[in-house]
Amino acid sequence: MARYIGAACKLCRREGQKLFLKGDRCYSGKCAIDRRNFAPGQHGQSRKKQSEYGMQLREKQKAKKFYGVLEKQFRAYFDKANNMAGITGENLLRILESRLDNVAYRLGFGSSRAEARQLVLHAHFTLNGKKVNIPSLLVKQGDVIAIAEKSKSNEKIKAIIESTEGRIIPKWLDLDKNTLTAKVLNLAEREDIDLPIEETLIVELYSK
Repeated sequence: MARYIGAACKLCRREGQKLFLKGDRCYSGKCAIDRRNFAPGQHGQSRKKQSEYGMQLREKQKAKKFYGVLEKQFRAYFDKANNMAGITGENLLRILESRLDNVAYRLGFGSSRAEARQLVLHAHFTLNGKKVNIPSLLVKQGDVIAIAEKSKSNEKIKAIIESTEGRIIPKWLDLDKNTLTAKVLNLAEREDIDLPIEETLIVELYSK
């Protein structure tokens, strides 16, 4: 399974904004954007004016980094969104939001999407009562996601739940904090997605 294994903070610096890839570190004084708010590399401090294509490309790259998806899978998501009824850009974001690792993050079951992805890989969650370990699995309306019974006593997971206590749960998800069980009420709408992504630029890029 392909995934990015480089320095996460470099991704934020390349985009010039926080992508919240490192959990609590992103909110501390150690955040790379707060310390070195310029692109990595020899010419990082001498940014040039971007072309239209450059803006579209950067928007796609930013969306990929937010969700931890590489190019081949991202393109497959776009093709799927393009073949669905409705607005392609909104369909794309809805698909990305439906990934199991993202849903776990949204529920506060991970301080970052990368951490939620790792917990899914280690089979700490169940989907409709069955253990799952596929982060890219897409949830559907009515699905029930829960922390596996044996994992509820895991000290790391307890610490994560405690650290994300104040996270606002999206209205398309319903979380029972007592049982650590959540239900997908419906799929995310565009207004439910709080990420600074201009999906129309991504559609323009792939439509060339």
